[in-house]
Amino acid sequence: MVHLFKRLGYNVAVDTASASVHVLDDVAYEAVSLYGKTEREEIKSALKERFGVSDAEAEDCLSDIDSLVAEGKLFSEDKFRPDVDALAKRSPVVKALCLHVAHTCNLDCEYCFASQGKYHGERALMSFEVGKRAIDFLIENSGSRHNLEVDFFGGEPLMNFGVVKQIVAYAREREAECGKHFRFTLTTNGMLVDDDVIEFSNREMDNVVMSLDGRKEVNDRFRKTVGGVGSFDVIVPKFRKFAAARGEREYYIRGTFTHLNPDFMKDIDVMLDLGFDRLSMEPVVAPQDSPYALTEEDKAVIEEQYELLAERMIKREEEGRPFVFYHYMLDLEHGPCIYKRISGCGSGTEYMAVTPTGELYPCHQFVGEKEFLMGNVFDGISENGEKVRADFKRCNAYSKPECDECWARLYCSGGCAANAWHATGDVNGVYAYGCDLFRCRMECAIAVKAAEAVRGDAE
Repeated sequence: MVHLFKRLGYNVAVDTASASVHVLDDVAYEAVSLYGKTEREEIKSALKERFGVSDAEAEDCLSDIDSLVAEGKLFSEDKFRPDVDALAKRSPVVKALCLHVAHTCNLDCEYCFASQGKYHGERALMSFEVGKRAIDFLIENSGSRHNLEVDFFGGEPLMNFGVVKQIVAYAREREAECGKHFRFTLTTNGMLVDDDVIEFSNREMDNVVMSLDGRKEVNDRFRKTVGGVGSFDVIVPKFRKFAAARGEREYYIRGTFTHLNPDFMKDIDVMLDLGFDRLSMEPVVAPQDSPYALTEEDKAVIEEQYELLAERMIKREEEGRPFVFYHYMLDLEHGPCIYKRISGCGSGTEYMAVTPTGELYPCHQFVGEKEFLMGNVFDGISENGEKVRADFKRCNAYSKPECDECWARLYCSGGCAANAWHATGDVNGVYAYGCDLFRCRMECAIAVKAAEAVRGDAE
């Protein structure tokens, strides 16, 4: 399958199976659109009539396409579908855990999928005993994997910062004896960030995710303290200090946009003006009867924002002021292996969330949903957990009929299982609204790469 699109003045062809991306002139774009559907002489006549090219030039264009087809870079055969059965039968190892060290929070965000950090349960903090056992569980179930990942999550994990420190110290002790290496990530709302948090994180955390929704009025509409006070004025100075201290270390400023701010580029611009250069803005996940749930009318606005974002990235790159947007990060030369492209994030198989009491769930978005309870870190995967894992093994880019004709399936790997479940009641369902946004986002991300390639050729 070849997907043709025009974005930001670039003509692009994406070969789905090979992941080859081609930036085309108008003649080649027209030729590719007709290739395989129209007789060769008719294509040449169409090119000559529309663009005024000679017969030889039209033939050269078609010969170039022939070469790309022969090389498996255009109209290539999808040879990956047979691998799906192997994926479903594999015995995956656990490579990452999301540790919910705090099912409590010092903010009261109305749109919080985690019910203000409580995950529809009681407020709780993870003990060191549970955290220690979670590290052991990860080591014991990681097989021969060397690199393991642990995310500290909540609620607000800094409300249990002492235990975070203890867990990290224990994991570091176990690294050498087990032949493992841990990568840690901290996600925080910023309210408790201080010099100690910054120093510790810069020493131990491979990534830090800081939650900020952009404009003060947008951020403070939802991200309020339990006393009803907006958090912007408190967290922005802390985040600016934190980001500056990170140096070359990874961090992201992560925002959420809703029906009340689908024009999220204004929020991105605020983040850039504050000096942040590693950004993420995510669409809200909310019930459709919510006043802040995204609507069909919002979709056109959001797609326009993604284009504006791509234009801003290209412009700032040319000005020597580049920034990174998480969902536009593409490696077109050394991207993920085909198994990763087919099966995605690995939730419920390679990645699990751990509650304060040690319960295991497929990911943080399923925590508290008892039908997805997979066991616990003390006793391991339960019988129900094996059934859940089997269901998640079948989640992939080829498991849904809706994905069969989608050019982006090997970029999204079949989409987010949690979003699918919330939208359809089935982890193998399709969140169609999210699919539309994803395809737009991918076209814009590829257009940014096209601009980089063209600029590189010019230099």
